[in-house]
Amino acid sequence: MKSEQLVELLKKQLTEEKYEFHFDKKYDKLRLNHKTIGKGMELSLPGILAKYNEKQESAIEEVLYTIEQTFNAMVQEKEQGFQTTTHIYPVIRATSYPQASKEGHAFITTEHTAETRVFYALDLGKTYRFIDESMLEALQLTVEQIREMARFSVKQLPTAYKKDEVAGNIFYFVNVNDGYDASRILNESFLKEMQAQVEGDMTLSVPHQDVLIIGDIRNETGYDVLAQMTMHFFAVGTVPITSLSFIYEDGELEPIFILAKNRVKKEQE
Repeated sequence: MKSEQLVELLKKQLTEEKYEFHFDKKYDKLRLNHKTIGKGMELSLPGILAKYNEKQESAIEEVLYTIEQTFNAMVQEKEQGFQTTTHIYPVIRATSYPQASKEGHAFITTEHTAETRVFYALDLGKTYRFIDESMLEALQLTVEQIREMARFSVKQLPTAYKKDEVAGNIFYFVNVNDGYDASRILNESFLKEMQAQVEGDMTLSVPHQDVLIIGDIRNETGYDVLAQMTMHFFAVGTVPITSLSFIYEDGELEPIFILAKNRVKKEQE
């Protein structure tokens, strides 16, 4: 399937009576505008196509569900305003992600790594909305209160994982699909629990929004496996973050290309 075919398919499923469709062929993006509320969202088509090649129709269903829930939340916000501040979570995004809303309001963010930045989201049930400066008065919260609430909330998220072994290396996958899988990288107590059972180098990867990969790298082959794995996840993710992984040590994150293979070689010597 090509981008043009995907756009036509979405038009049939969503109908042009409700939405305006603007296909940017140069940047391979689709802009959807809701005619009633006058707001919109952008879809990066390559990520959806990669997912379609892997999951076929279920990938389209996921995209349609995300679109509908996002616009339902926008309608709810317009009609009812912000009704709760009890669920505010941190969300990891690439540093290239826009730092302001379409209306020009700066999002509340915190620096994380050279590759990633922390945004803050007001959870709306089946979707969430990034918090920007224009929302602070309505929420009756300061920026520091938002950050503190998010730090608390991320610690309450479940941390179930699946385990896999490849070439003598162990990989743990957190994939709850609640929209905050990558955010678990900010749960320090969880990371320390995992570090206690890691025998080799501990790595952390957030290739896209819906997964956190924790690696127990015990030989040099493990880094090659990790690089291929994260690149694959990065390519198929609906919301890609970074294909670069990090070494986790003493509560700090270091890009893997700086430390990884040299450390293993030194240990082998």
